[in-house]
Amino acid sequence: MQDITKEQWKEQVAANPDAVILDVRTLEEVEEGIIPGALHHDIHNPQGFMDAINAMDASKSYYVYCRSGGRSGQACQIMNQMGIENTYNLLGGFSNWDGDVAELS
Repeated sequence: MQDITKEQWKEQVAANPDAVILDVRTLEEVEEGIIPGALHHDIHNPQGFMDAINAMDASKSYYVYCRSGGRSGQACQIMNQMGIENTYNLLGGFSNWDGDVAELS
């Protein structure tokens, strides 16, 4: 896991066509908006979250965020333990995000 700033995040995601953006917030939080293209898997839903991780391609890079960076850090650690090595935690989380925002579809 690597903690990265929003500037690093934007650069790395733009440069990596295989980047996967993962939002681990609750559904209520996601209703405030989501980073465009993000997958939503609530870390507070342990079974659903673990099922989602098990189905992920371990060769890809995962850019993970929550509201402030704490839960996404935990998510990255769990993913690392399950064999997904390339995880990046957004420092400050969605609260610190100043890029585009979409609605969850």
